[in-house]
Amino acid sequence: MTVAAGSATGAASLVQSVDWLAIAPPVIAAATALLVLVADLFTGERRKPLLGYGAVAGLVAALAMLIPLRAGDRSTFCLTGATQACSYTADHFALVIQALVLGGALLTVLLSIGDTRKLPAGEFWFLLLSSAAGAALLPAARDLATLVVALEVASLPAFALVGIKRGDRRSSEAALKFFLSSVVATAVMLLGVSFVYATTGTLHLTEIAGRLDDVPGEFSTLAETGVVLTLVGFAFKTAAAPFHFWVPDTYVGAPLPVAAYLSVVGKAVGFSGLILVTVIGFPSYAHVWGPALAVLAALTMTIGNLAALRQTATRARSAVRLLAWSSVGQAGYLLVPIAAAAYADDAQAGATVAYALMYAVVNLGAFAVAALVARTHPGNRLGDYRGLYATRPLAALAMGFFLLCLAGLPPGIIGLFAKVTVFSSAVDAGLGWLAVVMAVNVVIALYYYLRWTAALFRTPAQAPASEAASEKTPTAPEHRVPAPLTLVIVLTAVAGITLSGAPQLILRFAALSLF
Repeated sequence: MTVAAGSATGAASLVQSVDWLAIAPPVIAAATALLVLVADLFTGERRKPLLGYGAVAGLVAALAMLIPLRAGDRSTFCLTGATQACSYTADHFALVIQALVLGGALLTVLLSIGDTRKLPAGEFWFLLLSSAAGAALLPAARDLATLVVALEVASLPAFALVGIKRGDRRSSEAALKFFLSSVVATAVMLLGVSFVYATTGTLHLTEIAGRLDDVPGEFSTLAETGVVLTLVGFAFKTAAAPFHFWVPDTYVGAPLPVAAYLSVVGKAVGFSGLILVTVIGFPSYAHVWGPALAVLAALTMTIGNLAALRQTATRARSAVRLLAWSSVGQAGYLLVPIAAAAYADDAQAGATVAYALMYAVVNLGAFAVAALVARTHPGNRLGDYRGLYATRPLAALAMGFFLLCLAGLPPGIIGLFAKVTVFSSAVDAGLGWLAVVMAVNVVIALYYYLRWTAALFRTPAQAPASEAASEKTPTAPEHRVPAPLTLVIVLTAVAGITLSGAPQLILRFAALSLF
């Protein structure tokens, strides 16, 4: 535990003793990123995959450092005085999100080891680890300055990852759209942070919560505006409507491992930031952010699911585009418990954590199978999955299971229970209208998830000769599935099956206070 030395007068001291164990997970990820970048200078082209395994080792070490922190009672970078406020807290909420972020980054690295033939390997893994370090820092941040820095550390490498395909116009356009929209959202968020600081005189979330209770009347409008604008940056990262427009083009233009990373880790960053600023920083303004998030949730899930319905089997990259719109719809579900926390108690937000853990596992698995299919069908159309069971039965079974989990149907029991938990949070908070909207959207989503699942087991369709020639794999080695890719599919499938058999492993977070 860090204790900042206080002066004789009791004033807050700037002298800090750092609890290195508490900050070990993001520090190890950042140090590994630097080591990979330096090692890349001395590694020949044939040995580049070794850098990926080095990244895997670093992320495993970062995950291992969460074990001694499991008590969730460590803080560092604290000021002492009349009150104590810390900038970094390794509580249970931070540890769960860090496990999600680092585990997602680990699976992304495994997914990318066999897919960096056209990518600069060293730079790729350096950027991925750097982004993961920022994402791991954010859930432990307890002041607005650290939150903003962590958000940008997680985001800036992601822009480069999206556009890292050399000579690919689609990738460059996706990165530019992602960058410009993110910069605007960040600028709006910083304006909101400045308004909050102007009305409270502090950046620490716990102190902000206390001072917002006693804002002078002439500053109340400024404070409300600051609260709303601060939420914009995190709403953008969650892909909440109307800040979702960057998602489909970015996912389609980015390398598949990067799209998988953004769909899971990027969302975890946004939702953890939203939970921190609303539940810890702005509880006294729940009447402002509660209705706003409820409307955003309804709008996001509806837009995402309706757009997913429009994806056709013959459109190039329609499989990735459907997963992109599906992630927007899932973001709407994830927003529901946060909105419910404004009307009930803070524990409602735990349902978002539980749902995010389920979503991370099955969505990464779905992207892994998409990467497998893309090795023989670069177009990655929905039609390319027709009859997958005839050629790759285990991959088809895994994909079917992942889609059923996302739909919330057996045997994807964990998806069903996670949706019921989110639905219950809305009902318990008195948001009956939002529960109805969610129920309608779940039914809409069933159609496109089941349509894709059914296609996996149909008789394969004969592709036109011209199309078959254009997608014919040029060399035989392309048909060999890299072992890391197979490992990702196996790990996510086993995790999904385990959670379906023992859903209490993650659903317990919905009933516990994580702070």
